[in-house]
Amino acid sequence: MKYVKQFMIIICICFVGEFIKQILPFPIPASIYGLLILLTLLCLKVVKVSQVKEVSIFLIEAMTLMFIPPSIGIMVSWESMKSAFVPILLITLVSTVVIMGSTASIAQFFIRAFSKQSKEELLKSELEDEVEE
Repeated sequence: MKYVKQFMIIICICFVGEFIKQILPFPIPASIYGLLILLTLLCLKVVKVSQVKEVSIFLIEAMTLMFIPPSIGIMVSWESMKSAFVPILLITLVSTVVIMGSTASIAQFFIRAFSKQSKEELLKSELEDEVEE
């Protein structure tokens, strides 16, 4: 029964995401709205991690099964896609490199900013300790 309750929480959040998608005119998938709603509810502690943990783990483990239908679709329509294979491959490779590079740059920026901030706090506390002595 615990798993049914956890699954129902996730399904309800998905339905709210679908509802928001129908109302708002933005080209954002309903699943993204659902993820943002779940994140907000988890951050606000309206929904506790323990209330969705087991089903979330199950869904993540079953995610590989979700790639089977698109893979079969690609195999079935291979003849019509064969001529566009090289451009699709190039676009995929270039976009992957760009996304990985930009993510690494942003992460590096934040790491440096936080480490600089923590160094300044450390120096400040050391100066305060010297002044006290």
